[in-house]
Amino acid sequence: MQTSLELNKVQGHNQVMKLNSPSDWCEEELGKAVKKKIRYGIVQTGENLEEGVPCLRVIDLEYGIIDKSKLIKTSVKISQQYRDCILEVGDIVFALRGEIGKVILIDENLAGINITRGVARISAKSEIDSNYLYYQLQSPSVKSKIALQVNGTSLKEIPINGLKKVVISSPKFLQEQRAIAAILSTWDKGIEKLQQLITAKQKRKKSLMQQLLTGKKRFKEFTSEWQEVKYGDILKKVSRPVIWDDEELFNLISVRRRSGGLFHRESLYGYQILTKSLFTAKAGDFLISKMQILHGASGLTTEEFDGMKISGSYISVVAKNPEQLDMEFFSWLSKLPYFYHQTYIASCGVHIEKMTFDFKTFLKLSTHLPSTEEQRKIVNVLNASDKEIETLQQKLSALKQQKKGLMQKLLTGQVRVKRKL
Repeated sequence: MQTSLELNKVQGHNQVMKLNSPSDWCEEELGKAVKKKIRYGIVQTGENLEEGVPCLRVIDLEYGIIDKSKLIKTSVKISQQYRDCILEVGDIVFALRGEIGKVILIDENLAGINITRGVARISAKSEIDSNYLYYQLQSPSVKSKIALQVNGTSLKEIPINGLKKVVISSPKFLQEQRAIAAILSTWDKGIEKLQQLITAKQKRKKSLMQQLLTGKKRFKEFTSEWQEVKYGDILKKVSRPVIWDDEELFNLISVRRRSGGLFHRESLYGYQILTKSLFTAKAGDFLISKMQILHGASGLTTEEFDGMKISGSYISVVAKNPEQLDMEFFSWLSKLPYFYHQTYIASCGVHIEKMTFDFKTFLKLSTHLPSTEEQRKIVNVLNASDKEIETLQQKLSALKQQKKGLMQKLLTGQVRVKRKL
């Protein structure tokens, strides 16, 4: 897979050459680059009908891949009132709200469906290749122009008239437009394959967690039975109150939901903090959010966060006996659905967003533990899986960044592709 900006041999395309300025390129407003008037779709779709006409909403564009079977369906009568918005192959749909500027290119599978109020249909005129326009609308330069047309504060939106005014540039010849689109499509395919690999690895890790952390899958060298233990027998609460100093700079940490781990929230001087009560977290502490644990807000303190401060809304626990419980193993246990359920049982309140964790009740609940040797083996396997996924995600991020730079060069004419005559 090509992963640099050296495009001399990209999928058999002709050699790329650099020019100072694209004097043979055209610049025009988007409203004049289309064969049909840019417009948004159905304002009120009415009842969701099983046999109705599928409609694209802004929310459907967020995931990139559209599942036609999950689209809301309007009546044929309502759809016909907006017949000019029924999508054809090669049309581009554009998010006017939400993730403004998100675009999807319509293929045979989505042809014939309609759109709703938050989505605009863009149909390229014959002089502009639809695939090229699809990429042009994603280019950094065009995105910056789109941002200038956005209205609103809390609910941001780009009006149709503002979208029409966005200036795009394109090579005069369709052959060059198609060559540019083909190069960028090659990169998209590489990115898609890498994303699919990451998804597969994540699915495998999830399966491994469920099997290894519940004893359903064992290593050959371990045969002893797992022991049922109460949390109160393996965990103890620790508290390290901070000696207050208004002139001291405190590094504050919080815990993300969904087992997302710790993060450095901010650094404040003592005089900037209203509640003069902080506690020191040490590497190896397992932090539990009293108000957010139901949503997976818990995590192990790593060396990166050693010595940083937490508020009184967190509970810190460590192993009573390190020879019985490895805290990294416990951290992996905390990511299981069963652990989430246990924290729910140990919480009280009338609404899930307002429930409070009762640590004493939690300590009465039980889990199953293997020997510490088996715990470490499980931790090493899961850590290796995590590291592999992290490395792939870094590669994906780098690839996307490289594609962004390539788009900027190709879609502004800084780098030219010889057109085939």
